[in-house]
Amino acid sequence: MELYQLTAYTLIEKLNRKEITASEIITALERRIKELDLKVKAYVRIPNLDFSADYKNINQDNTLLKSLPISIKDNICTERNNTECCSKILAGFKPPYDATVIKKLKEKGALIFPLKTNMDEFAFGSSTENSCFGPSHNPWNLECVPGGSSGGSAAAVAADEAIWALGSDTGGSIRQPAAFCGVVGLKPTYGRVSRYGLIAFASSLDQIGPITKDVKDAALLMNIISGYDPLDSTSVNIDTPDYLKALVNDIQGIKIAIPKEYFVEGIEPEVKAIITEAIEKLKTLGADCQEVSLPHTKYAVPVYYIIATAEASSNLARFDGVQYGFREKSSDLIKMYKKTRQRGFGEEAKRRIILGTFVLSHGYYEAYYLRALKVRTLIKQDFDFVFKDFDCIICPTSPTAAFKIGEKIDQPLKMYLSDIYTISANLAGIPAISVPCGFTKRGLPVGLQILAKPFNEPMLFQVAYTYEQNTPWHKMKPKL
Repeated sequence: MELYQLTAYTLIEKLNRKEITASEIITALERRIKELDLKVKAYVRIPNLDFSADYKNINQDNTLLKSLPISIKDNICTERNNTECCSKILAGFKPPYDATVIKKLKEKGALIFPLKTNMDEFAFGSSTENSCFGPSHNPWNLECVPGGSSGGSAAAVAADEAIWALGSDTGGSIRQPAAFCGVVGLKPTYGRVSRYGLIAFASSLDQIGPITKDVKDAALLMNIISGYDPLDSTSVNIDTPDYLKALVNDIQGIKIAIPKEYFVEGIEPEVKAIITEAIEKLKTLGADCQEVSLPHTKYAVPVYYIIATAEASSNLARFDGVQYGFREKSSDLIKMYKKTRQRGFGEEAKRRIILGTFVLSHGYYEAYYLRALKVRTLIKQDFDFVFKDFDCIICPTSPTAAFKIGEKIDQPLKMYLSDIYTISANLAGIPAISVPCGFTKRGLPVGLQILAKPFNEPMLFQVAYTYEQNTPWHKMKPKL
C-alpha cells in the first residue's frame, strides 16, 4: 500500500520503528494531491502546490506525532496561514495566532498541512457548494457532493489526499460529510474541545472534531485536541479520559435506543434498509436494542435554523471591510460597509444573515428566538430521559446518500433537511459519531450515527469500534 493510504496510527507505528520518515509521507501526499485534486477539489488555493524543503525535512523523533501531517478546515485559525472561511469577504486574512486545537497538535509534533480544506462559506451549507473557491466533489462519484460544510476535509480523507483532518460541526457538518464520503466523523460534547480560534458560525452549537479513516484514528486525535481551555469561556473543566482505552471489541449487554421518529417518511428506502441491517448486526454482537420516542424531534430543524441564523447574524456583523479581509472602496463609510457586505458575502451567507437579523428584530425576538430556545430545552430533555435507561442511541446520519452537485442548490429548504438527523445533537450539546455502514446500489456510502450522553465519548468509541471491527465498510476505498 502507498503511505497516503495508511491510517495515522499505522504511520506513527512505522515512524517509531524508523521504517519510514515524515518527509516520505509528505512527499507521497503531495504526489497524491497533484494527481487527484483537480478532480476532487478537496483543498483551496491548490494550483501553486509546492511544499518547501522545510516541510519535507522535519522529523520530530521525540514527539507523539513525529511530524505526521494533518489537514485543517478553512475556518480554523492557523498562524500566518490563509484562513478565509472560503468567503470573499475574508480574502487574504492570515491570523496572527493559532487556534487552541492547532497549538495542541503542534505540541504533539503534528505538521499542520499548509493547504486548507474546502468548505461551505462560513460553514453555511450541507454540500460544500457555497464556497468562493467552487464545490468539492465526492470521491465515490465525482458528480455528487461530498456533504458539508466540512466536505473538503471528508473528501480529502476519503480520497487519501489527507491522513486525517479537522472539521467543525454546527448542525452535522462533520458527521454528514463523513457519511457521504464513507469515513469516520465525530462531533464532541459541547465544551469538550476548545472553540478558541474557530471562526464562529453559531457559538452555542459549534464544535471542532476529527474526520478520519477509522475509529482508532478518531480516538487518538480526540486524545490530543480535548481538554479545558481558559481562552474559551464555553470550555468545560473536566478530566479527559484516554479514548484509546475505550476501543474494546465488545458491546455485550449495552442498551441501545432506536428512535422511531428517525425512520419516518423522508428517509430513502435504501438508506433505511442499510441502517436496519446495521442495527441487526449490533444485536448479533450482543447489544440490547429497543425502540424509543424522541417526541420533539419534529421541531429540531425549525428550532436550529432560528437559533443558528440568529447567532450567525450576530457573529458576522464584524465583517465590514474595516480591519481585515475584502473591502469595497468608497468615499462614504456607510456605503463602504454596504458594498463590502453585499459583494463580499455569497448568496447563502446573505440569506442566513437576513433570516437571523429578522428573528432577532424588535417584535419578533419573543415570537421566534425566545420560543426556539424553550423548545431547544425540550429537545435536550428528550435525550436526558432516554439516557436514563439507555447507553446510546442509534440512527441514520443522513436521510439520503450523497446527491448530485447542483441538485438542491436552488432549493434551500430541501438542502436544510439534509441535516435533519444530526441537528438535534448540537441543540442538546451531546456527542455523536458517524461510521460507514454500507453502500447504496449506486455505490454511495451510508453512515450510521451513534449518540451518547454528554461527555460519554468513550461509549461512542466502544460501540463504533465494535461495529467497525466486525464489518468491512471502513476498509473500502473509492476507485479514483
